Amino acid sequence: MSSSFASRHIGPRDKDVTTMLQKIGASSLDELISQTIPSNIRLKKPLNLPDGLSEFEYLKELKLTASRNKIFKTYIGLGYYNCIIPPAIQRNVLENPGWYTAYTPYQAEISQGRLEALLNFQTMVIDLTGLPIANASLLDEATAAAEAMILFYNARKKEKTNAHTFFVSEKCFPQTIDVVKTRALPLGIEIRVGDHLKVSAAENMFGALIQYPDTNGNITDYKEFVNKLHAANAFVAVASDLMALTLLTSPGEWGADVVLGNSQRFGVPMGYGGPHAAFFATKEDFKRSLPGRIIGVSVDSSGNPALRMALQTREQHIRREKATSNICTAQALLAIMASMYGVYHGSKGLKLIAEKIHHLACGISEQIEKLGLTLENKIFFDTISISISDKTLIQKIKTIALSRQINFNYTTSPSGAGGITISMDETVTGKEAKEIVEVFAEALGKNVSVPSLNGETNKSVIKNSSFNRQSSYMTHPVFNSYHSETELMRYIKRLENKDLSLTHSMISLGSCTMKLNAAAELYPITWPEFANIHPFVPMEQAEGYRIVISELEKFLCEITGFSAVSFQPNSGAQGEYAGLLVIQAYHQSKGNTHRKVVLIPSSAHGTNPASAAMCGMEIVIVKCDSNGNVDLNDLKEKAEKHKANLSCLMVTYPSTHGVFEEGIAEITKIIHENGGQVYMDGANMNAQVGLTSPATIGADVCHLNLHKTFAIPHGGGGPGMGPIGVAAHLAPFLPTHPVVNSKPQTPNSEPVSAVSAAPFGSSLILLISYGYIKMLGKQGVTDATRYAILNANYMKDILKKHYPILYVGKNGRVAHEMILDCAEIKRASGVEVGDIAKRLMDYGFHAPTVSFPVHDSLMVEPTESESQEELDKFCEALISIRREIEEVVSKKSDVADNVLKNAPHTAKVLISDIWKHSYSREKAAYPLKWVRENKFWPSVGRIDNAHGDRNLICACPPIESYEKEIA
Repeated sequence: MSSSFASRHIGPRDKDVTTMLQKIGASSLDELISQTIPSNIRLKKPLNLPDGLSEFEYLKELKLTASRNKIFKTYIGLGYYNCIIPPAIQRNVLENPGWYTAYTPYQAEISQGRLEALLNFQTMVIDLTGLPIANASLLDEATAAAEAMILFYNARKKEKTNAHTFFVSEKCFPQTIDVVKTRALPLGIEIRVGDHLKVSAAENMFGALIQYPDTNGNITDYKEFVNKLHAANAFVAVASDLMALTLLTSPGEWGADVVLGNSQRFGVPMGYGGPHAAFFATKEDFKRSLPGRIIGVSVDSSGNPALRMALQTREQHIRREKATSNICTAQALLAIMASMYGVYHGSKGLKLIAEKIHHLACGISEQIEKLGLTLENKIFFDTISISISDKTLIQKIKTIALSRQINFNYTTSPSGAGGITISMDETVTGKEAKEIVEVFAEALGKNVSVPSLNGETNKSVIKNSSFNRQSSYMTHPVFNSYHSETELMRYIKRLENKDLSLTHSMISLGSCTMKLNAAAELYPITWPEFANIHPFVPMEQAEGYRIVISELEKFLCEITGFSAVSFQPNSGAQGEYAGLLVIQAYHQSKGNTHRKVVLIPSSAHGTNPASAAMCGMEIVIVKCDSNGNVDLNDLKEKAEKHKANLSCLMVTYPSTHGVFEEGIAEITKIIHENGGQVYMDGANMNAQVGLTSPATIGADVCHLNLHKTFAIPHGGGGPGMGPIGVAAHLAPFLPTHPVVNSKPQTPNSEPVSAVSAAPFGSSLILLISYGYIKMLGKQGVTDATRYAILNANYMKDILKKHYPILYVGKNGRVAHEMILDCAEIKRASGVEVGDIAKRLMDYGFHAPTVSFPVHDSLMVEPTESESQEELDKFCEALISIRREIEEVVSKKSDVADNVLKNAPHTAKVLISDIWKHSYSREKAAYPLKWVRENKFWPSVGRIDNAHGDRNLICACPPIESYEKEIA
């Protein structure tokens, strides 16, 4: 067997392929592909990509690239800080496939471990912010601030229905201000950036955003400002810092309606901008409209406590354009890391870390003042701001600092005055703090002896101020029980064992592409040369990143047929949003500001209409025909009807129904003839790479789910990446960034403003997709597509006798996924598709996608990484379940008391002395022989979703509930 990376990544062996092709009636893979993909959109030549490298060759080459990044001592701050990742968390969570290969916890019964970790995250955020409700993470601090603005806008009180102004403090981080402006513009919200002290109560605002501590490190008393806005029926959001809140009075205590920020400094590397988990907490009033996911406490079928995603689960699929947000996946893995950081250190440990940081800042500030320089902020946490009017002196300081491999943040005020801010973090030593002061002394020409500085002193400008925190936090036992590595290791493993991931079995979620996340692809993300780079360092210090990003852009342009790529969108939904903004900017550049109509097929992913609504577009739904294809007559009629105002079509290809539509070229032609652009949703790109392309089918822009097609792990609900590729005429409009120029500008550039906090989104995980392409090479990435299509068609031909296949192409083929129709099963037996999903857990499998895009269906996507043996097992499980359903139909099994309705079955239930069911324990637990050999036990029974929503609890239950359970 070949030892190439492709042979490691692709599941079926050569001997298996022969058997599989015989099963589906194809003479070769080439024949299968020709029967599946319309000939008029097939690529005419192979991809122009390099040949694949072995894992060893790739890592050796990448190490040289990594050396081009320069790891300076960076004190830039602005929401990103060096931190110490506890090795126990790095090893047992970040580098553990049991955590990073799990999916978003829609199937809660086999997701209790990460649900508990995310509940810990919410509890920690609730305690530190002083607000009663928190979600399980958002994408980044800047987009979280934009979500707060939208939340307030939608919640305007009756007397504020005409208010369209949102105030943003000029002391917020620059990237946050830019992203908020981006979000506001399409919705007609006016952003006023300024000094919060100059805001009048008479101004017609619906809300405001302030920073605490602010961008210069200053800690301000906002009570009067908050009271003023509340008196005027307006809301206030506070961007803050969890580490600072261990010492500072929480914003919830002085009236904040929302508190948000970045949890990165809780044990997550900077990674040149991400991924990091934003936090978002709010008052009870907003719990029904809170963006993102909330983990809630409910009960299972035995009445035991159980966790689940509450309220907004799959909200975009249900509410579509009326969804509160387009956020589908956030940053679960990073939130889990941050929560474990809190669990490991506890409140006392966190406070000690914060005090060390603060004491170092105080020591530096004292010495800077002794040198005769002026501090702008007298009360601060970790950041001191030095006012310097002499630009020559600033340049001298910068030159000396760079010569010592030190980065400061250099600022310019609106008046033109200069300044320097210096932010401390937990990695800074007393020696390094002393060196900072020496830079200034040398620049000033002062030959002074700088005393030793360390974080063990008692200097504090907070302790005796009104900002000193008095309230307790993180008192729950989970934050006070696992402070030794032994205990933490066992706790993490205990949670991991509750969750089903790719380490156990295939996860065949349609439209989710749960393929192999190879170790060699992930290995470099913890290298310091990539992990410890601040996103705002001078470009010459990130040359290694620039090489990776530039090469990856070239690869993706070749794969998509497009001219340029922006990596700024840090999720698929963000990619949708960014792509639509680019299209709108293009129309506006032509003077066509009226073009706001977007056509969206009824089968589209729910984030499509949600993203369009965020862009202020008018959504028109296009019908699908009985074969699941876009209804060409309806499309043509609506395109012509809205010709004067048509902006674009959003289309997924292959379709969300898992078929390569024959009429796709005609579809895109109709749109272009009527003045529109074509946005292609890249969710199903795993069936295109190397065989066709977005440009070939006539698309103008598409987003790519790097966490699907290009092997970034799903992480139990994030991270993801959604870069957008565009045709040449749209390239001038790709997003820019206020701090770092993420795209070279030309005289023709008219970029939209930032869509995410970091210039290249979650840059660190771009390494994974980069490695995927470098190691597979031109043939490997194409073969991955071919085998994905083979695996799907093999499963289809096995399952079609037992479950109707809802949609196929003209030759009877599916693309890379298929939809199993379960509607007749429900009518005949009363067995719901959800019952099938829960019963699959007893067989050791995660369910396929349930009831999307068609009600009462299962959408199955096997990916190329699964072997024939695994495909056969999954099919055998579904066929066995079909027999169990027939037992219900034939009355052999009770309609209400059967293995499907009572699934999943826990070990606790099965070993109980009481067994009142009409079927045997063995049938419940071991329905097939091979299940016994490698049994996965769900840790809870079926969860009562309605109970959880009626009794919303989104923090760790009090200790009394644990005592009750033990009793």
